[in-house]
Amino acid sequence: MKTIRLTMAQALVRFLENQYIAYDGMEHPFVRGVLMLPGHGNVVGLGQALSQEAKRMEIYQGKNEQGQAHVAVAFAKHKKRKQIMAATSSVGPGAANMVTAAATATANNIPVLLLPGDVYACRQPDPVLQQIEQTHDLSISTNDAFRAVCRYFDRIQRPEQLMSAMLSAFRVLTDQADTGAVCIAIPQDVEGEAYDYPETFLAKRVWEVERRPATGIAIEKAAAVIRKAKKPMLVCGGGVRYGEAHEEFRTFAETLGIPFGETQAGKSAIVWDHPLNLGGMGVTGCSAANEIAKEADCIIGVGTRYTDFTTSSKWLFKEDASFVNINISGFQAFKLDAVPVIADAKEALPALLAALSGYRASYNGEIERAVAGWNQEYRRLAGISFGPGYEPEVKDGNSDSAFTFVEDMGEALTQTEALAAINAQIHPGDSVIGSSGSLPGCMQRMWRAGSPDTYNMEYGYSCMGYEVSGALGVKLAVGEDHEVYSMVGDGSFVMLHSELLTAVQEGIKINVCLFDNASYGCINNLQKAQGNETLCTERRFRNRDTGKHDGAFMPVDFAAIAKGYGCVAYTVRTMGELKWALEDAKKVKDIPVLFDIKVLPKSMTEGYGAWWRVGSVEVSDCPGNQAAWQDHLNHVKDAKKY
Repeated sequence: MKTIRLTMAQALVRFLENQYIAYDGMEHPFVRGVLMLPGHGNVVGLGQALSQEAKRMEIYQGKNEQGQAHVAVAFAKHKKRKQIMAATSSVGPGAANMVTAAATATANNIPVLLLPGDVYACRQPDPVLQQIEQTHDLSISTNDAFRAVCRYFDRIQRPEQLMSAMLSAFRVLTDQADTGAVCIAIPQDVEGEAYDYPETFLAKRVWEVERRPATGIAIEKAAAVIRKAKKPMLVCGGGVRYGEAHEEFRTFAETLGIPFGETQAGKSAIVWDHPLNLGGMGVTGCSAANEIAKEADCIIGVGTRYTDFTTSSKWLFKEDASFVNINISGFQAFKLDAVPVIADAKEALPALLAALSGYRASYNGEIERAVAGWNQEYRRLAGISFGPGYEPEVKDGNSDSAFTFVEDMGEALTQTEALAAINAQIHPGDSVIGSSGSLPGCMQRMWRAGSPDTYNMEYGYSCMGYEVSGALGVKLAVGEDHEVYSMVGDGSFVMLHSELLTAVQEGIKINVCLFDNASYGCINNLQKAQGNETLCTERRFRNRDTGKHDGAFMPVDFAAIAKGYGCVAYTVRTMGELKWALEDAKKVKDIPVLFDIKVLPKSMTEGYGAWWRVGSVEVSDCPGNQAAWQDHLNHVKDAKKY
């Protein structure tokens, strides 16, 4: 056997350089590049290896470990899990910063490779800088925190362990049914230690992604259930997009006359104006999808995890509705006591369609009426403007905050009219990204995707701080031909926007649409709707008289912050300013753009017949809490128990 002597880190980089993925007759490198925030733990061993061995892979300098890892997550998500980025950090705090991003990846079943530095395997210099000493177990380091949030975890204690570890790592990274974050912890002494690695380990390796067909028995059982249904409904989940089953899903729906609702991950698999597209469903869904879902007698889930937002905490569907689930994951396919079809959607849908020959759903105008009703509501939302006589709909019974905002911050747009205007003015082929706050609800309801796969919403983990970093990841995925727009609230922007500076450094244009309502708007809504007083959910000064944060709203010039980084930035307070800024920004090349959009609090969309179980308070002297608890009891009795 021929061998070559390399350090562990050199062998790691050479291995990454030679990993390829093949699917549907296509083949390309699987690892696009590495995002690196150097420190002790990765700057010496791995840093030297990247300088020497990285030939094809691109190297990017991260600014925050969580942020750079979120770039990798968004990149792989937009690449439909067919290409990844790796992210590496130092030991200690640097590694710990990536734990949140690892959880984001795993919750969304997105492959990302994390390479945190680790403390010395030899233990000779212990305790080293930033090392945690657990007196009951000296083998524990910060990196053990990754075990809870990764699909696969390993620690390279000896250089020869790299071989088995990386083969297991890529088995998981290329497993479409059970992928997520993979953490390979690399002790800083082992990184520099050498071993005679077999050339076969370092040679080109192609990971085949094979489509799993459905069994005849599964198709037969699923078809029997669907044939009994008069008003079935499809759920378009992320698996439709990741499995590239767009056409198969559309053909299935059209041939059988079955309408479909979209999950956050499935949205934009089919363009918004398809006559059977009911739009987003569930807690952040629109009226059309939720109305049809409540009356459907059979739910056909395709590539969905059935999160509580999709199922409205399992309350949305009829108690006697049947379920058929098409999913490559057996775990997901069995949810809600469904008839499981454990298969790739692109394979299963045509087979199931053939088994349903002659069948057609028995709708009689319900779909058209539901869609028409939502379109009317959309026009109302898109046209809501602040002006004389405008009364914001505030569930907590206190509308003062909306008008105080205008007094403190200046003229304000409504969130819904601003979002609709952006949607109308950008190119249909441009991509949008979001994650947290009230914007995911407004976007799932209102965003009209004019081209497939242009909607990238991280809502499996709803991680604040993902939006700006994620926009850079999406831009790396789509290239220079398409614009990327990040929809982010002021709270999430403040929490993490580190990779905006990376975009400046790299000369990469992303468009950050920052909706500033001086609050954590959706959480304030939840807080107040449950009968509670506002507490830490608005960006206000502390009042010296009351001791509470109920003073004036804090004005923040986010445009000035962006300009300080080197971005082009616009301050927007009117519709005219918004439209002009959007058009003017299209002329900008190779520089990030930020739109500081001042929007009125409480001007987001409502719930449209959904319910969300949120842990209401059973015992309280507050009448609002008592009412919320009674509402909880009224809903939970009708929710499915499995």
